[in-house]
Amino acid sequence: MNNEPLDGFSEQQQQALRSVRTSRIILPILVGLGVVGYLLWKQFNLEEFSKIQWTAHTFQWIGLAFCLLVVRHLAYSLRLYIISGQQFSYAKCIELLFIWEFSTAVSPTSVGGTAVALVVLTQERIPAAKTATIILYKVLLDSVFFSTALPILLLLFGKNMIHPDDGDQLHTSDYLLAITYVLMLSYGILLFYGLFVSPAKIKSILLGFTRIRFLRRFQERAASLGDEIIIASSDIKHQKMPFHVAAFAATAVAWCSRFLLINCLIIAIIPTISMDFWTQVILFARVATMYIVTLFSPTPGGAGLAEAVFGGFLSDYAPAGVALIIAIIWRLMTYYSYLLAGVIIVPNWINKILAYNHNSVTKK
Repeated sequence: MNNEPLDGFSEQQQQALRSVRTSRIILPILVGLGVVGYLLWKQFNLEEFSKIQWTAHTFQWIGLAFCLLVVRHLAYSLRLYIISGQQFSYAKCIELLFIWEFSTAVSPTSVGGTAVALVVLTQERIPAAKTATIILYKVLLDSVFFSTALPILLLLFGKNMIHPDDGDQLHTSDYLLAITYVLMLSYGILLFYGLFVSPAKIKSILLGFTRIRFLRRFQERAASLGDEIIIASSDIKHQKMPFHVAAFAATAVAWCSRFLLINCLIIAIIPTISMDFWTQVILFARVATMYIVTLFSPTPGGAGLAEAVFGGFLSDYAPAGVALIIAIIWRLMTYYSYLLAGVIIVPNWINKILAYNHNSVTKK
């Protein structure tokens, strides 16, 4: 897909579609390979690496990690199936999730996976109210999960869930987690109030913020978001409790599978790690913290950054060189696999919607 105008698409839609062209996999791959190469040069320890025993135990736990990757994808797909009101078949939801994961992996911060998801749903020709509901309620469910899970984990484990306990010393990760959590909680409250209490008031608040001089350039986006909240609210308010419970359960299963996958990889590579419940739960909490801290990575899909911080967060569970091997396997499974799948799935999907829009424009 080149930079020529695309018939039948708005400028924002064109930008979002171009953001998922398969040529964009080159940058994250180069960044990821560059960081991994540097870390191998600085951290690789042949003696530690030679201690890894590639036994049946190792491959069984890596296999279980792969199963959790599949469960995660199926759970996200089920959530889409539920929130969309069965507008798509379950098989279609699985395909759309591959496209969204690919877009998240390659999109720049200025476009992002959510913007692409909006375009994807629009091109699938479902009602505007349902499109807005899917996008906004998905964000709300994620924020509710983290807003509730993090305080519980912090209450149970204290600062040890963020990094190895070293007294009262504060780390950069402490501040990043606090900032990210406050932002997540804030837009979660904003969306909840807008979807379930007063969408019109939320729109007024959003537009009020854009009266501030340096925020005026976001006025159009704020108005658009306010309209989407109003549309989605009219749909989501009529849903009964089983709908919300099922959607949140699918969300929780997806996120827990994402984090437990790393538990499995660590058990696979370091068989001496304790298998007791509390050790595994605190490891789960540490992985969740790592994800949140890297949530606003400046690189596409967190390429390079995720590999770089992995060893630091888990230094009390794995030596640096071994942690890097685990990180490489983790990223191959959860990130680069979606880049590969996207190269196969995305071009066919884009060609279909381009052909449909071209035919629609021609008929007009």
